[in-house]
Amino acid sequence: MNMQRTVTGQDPDRTQAEAALDTLRAWAARASEAEIAALDPAVARLLPGVPDPAYPVLKRDYPADFVPDAAYKRSMPDLQNGPSSLIRGAHAPIQHVGISNFRLPVRFRTRADDPGEVTLHASVTGTVSLDADKKGINMSRIMRSFYRHAEKRFSTAVVEAALDDYKADLGSFDARIQMRFQFPLQVDSLRSGLSGWQYYDIAIELVEHDGVRRQFIHLDFVYSSTCPCSLELSEHARAGRGQLATPHSQRSVARLSVEALPGAVLWFEDLIDMCRAAVPTETQVMVKREDEQAFAELNAANPIFVEDAARLFCQVLQDDPRVGDFRIVASHQESLHSHDAVSVLTQGPTFAADSLDPRLFATLIHVG
Repeated sequence: MNMQRTVTGQDPDRTQAEAALDTLRAWAARASEAEIAALDPAVARLLPGVPDPAYPVLKRDYPADFVPDAAYKRSMPDLQNGPSSLIRGAHAPIQHVGISNFRLPVRFRTRADDPGEVTLHASVTGTVSLDADKKGINMSRIMRSFYRHAEKRFSTAVVEAALDDYKADLGSFDARIQMRFQFPLQVDSLRSGLSGWQYYDIAIELVEHDGVRRQFIHLDFVYSSTCPCSLELSEHARAGRGQLATPHSQRSVARLSVEALPGAVLWFEDLIDMCRAAVPTETQVMVKREDEQAFAELNAANPIFVEDAARLFCQVLQDDPRVGDFRIVASHQESLHSHDAVSVLTQGPTFAADSLDPRLFATLIHVG
């Protein structure tokens, strides 16, 4: 409201302003909304209970019975499929865009004939490539495409069908599906006859790039590593000075990432067996005293540096014709030092890289 100066040329004081407001409210109590708007639309903001014409009154109750028809759906804005003029930043292609960590149960076939199938809760990542002049993608289409096949028992063909669907839905050239889960296997103790469930962190990927599809398996294998140097020094103290000494060993993790070549199936259990053959000191689930003693003996029979671990895993992968390119990342989380000993070994161009994720080794921690 525009305040007019008094005839004396003096600005009104607070008392005069309050009196004027009282007068205005008394008049507004008898006036219509049209009369108030005709005087000055801003007056409504000063008066309780009078709607401000600049702010429309909206419905606040949820319309549970509203059903959008086809015409209404077509009228809804869709910024992600808007023109390239809406792109913010560089008009650059994006290699991967999509969703990560949507969860659903997936039925996996196991190597054994009985039971032959296990349902696991998987965390799924689905991405596609995006052209430089496309604004974005509809993320939910990836989920809808995957859910069309989620009830089927997992196989490469099922994942390929899901990949086909969301590539077609989104008009993309390249695409990727990755599923992460914990795979359970029953493991026998070394001597007592007990058994328990060991859980393996596994991820599978189906990747299509430039029209070529490839499948990858990632496995975290947890084992104990006894330092060969520490073992020799301990034995030296025992033999030379009759001094009891204990070699240091520690929980260690190796992440094997392998390309599963077309043809014969590379089962998860097969990859786990390769790891056990390469480094037999896998951590134990159920133990009694005789198992604990056996584990100490097993460690003494298989002392390894982190370089040894990488090369031992490499050898079993090289010997299997179902395995293509691969990478081995090993971390021995030292009990002697306050730092870890790490190694990376790759074969083939797929995993070769001059730069590594700065958090790569920090993820090699088994949390059960």
